[in-house]
Amino acid sequence: MSRVYLHSLGCRLNQSEVEATARQLAARGCVLVSDPAQADVLVVNTCAVTAQAERKSRHLLRALHRANPTARIAAVGCGVSFDLPGFAALPGVVWAVPNADKERLPELIAPGSASQREVQPLRRTRALVKVQDGCDNRCTYCVVWRLRGPSRSRPLKAVIAEVEARLREGYQEVVLTGVNLGAYGREVGMERGLARLVAALLQRTALPRLRLSSVEPWDVDESLFELWADPRLCRQLHLPLQSGCDAVLRRMGRPLTAERYARLAEAARAAIPDLALTADVLVGFPGEDEAAFAESMALVEAVELARLHVFPFSPRPGTPAALMSDQVPEAERVERARRMRELGSRLAASFRQRFVGREMAVLWERRREDGLWHGLTDNYLSVVTASDEDLHNRIVPTRLLSADEGFMRGETNRG
Repeated sequence: MSRVYLHSLGCRLNQSEVEATARQLAARGCVLVSDPAQADVLVVNTCAVTAQAERKSRHLLRALHRANPTARIAAVGCGVSFDLPGFAALPGVVWAVPNADKERLPELIAPGSASQREVQPLRRTRALVKVQDGCDNRCTYCVVWRLRGPSRSRPLKAVIAEVEARLREGYQEVVLTGVNLGAYGREVGMERGLARLVAALLQRTALPRLRLSSVEPWDVDESLFELWADPRLCRQLHLPLQSGCDAVLRRMGRPLTAERYARLAEAARAAIPDLALTADVLVGFPGEDEAAFAESMALVEAVELARLHVFPFSPRPGTPAALMSDQVPEAERVERARRMRELGSRLAASFRQRFVGREMAVLWERRREDGLWHGLTDNYLSVVTASDEDLHNRIVPTRLLSADEGFMRGETNRG
């Protein structure tokens, strides 16, 4: 009986795949452990979206081998797809499994037929459910479409069945994940596929909360916003921006304009009260001068993003952007990322301040090391509270008392 430690780097999709692998390994009789020193097998789902993410993946694999040199290591996922020989040569790696072979991982680690024994649910409150993989977009800076392949969607019935399974395990929230979530069903001719999927889950399950992960802006039309009439759909919408300058967006290969993004944000807020609109921004792209960067800063501030993920441009081998002229010096990319993050922090603080004194439903996730409970509102406000009760996996009305740096302090309504 193998003892298996699993770790994921990168996106929510990677995490959802690790959670699915964990369930499959447990069904085969493996014991899941949280301490890598106790494991016979170490599994790392790697990331290669940026050079830094790839370095982190290699660093983690080396560190795990040093900490447990007798364990067999499985390096899995995008990093391996990007550089199979390099990851296969790392010390301790027995299995180097690219994305195309990822579904074979449980059989490689625990050969033989899967048992029918009951699997204990993971002690989490939000289940990440993969509904789509691959990407047909061709953003000029991105390697993900090469590593993940063309867009493909899970059948609607299979998604509903998985969500129902997670509900039976006690999960209070499901997060739909994919490389290109807005493309759900497109390859089989399904119109408004994401909207149909969300509507079906809300209609056919007793799901307390449903959350969407990242959706490209061009995959969203205003009819999607009608779904938020159901209060179980979390009031958070992550629309990647990448740049607020039209010329840079064209060089990125993104079919979007700053005006279109601003109008979409305005329509979303009008349709969904208290919406948390979040985004990714890529700074220092080739050809982005100070004026173009200023346009990005202005758009981010104008649409009042509630949370901002900022990435300095990272040239990836094999992408058109890596060969473009007018590369921005690394020091300037880093400096622009710092300035954009400062703006993002200010906007996030302003968003939190709006909810001081309000009562919001909080899904409590875990007790922190300092004894405070941590949880999330449906619009992705991070909340902490002091309580002697076991709040884990409970949705509780909570008065938001103050806004601190990065989170809010709350008091649960025990009535």
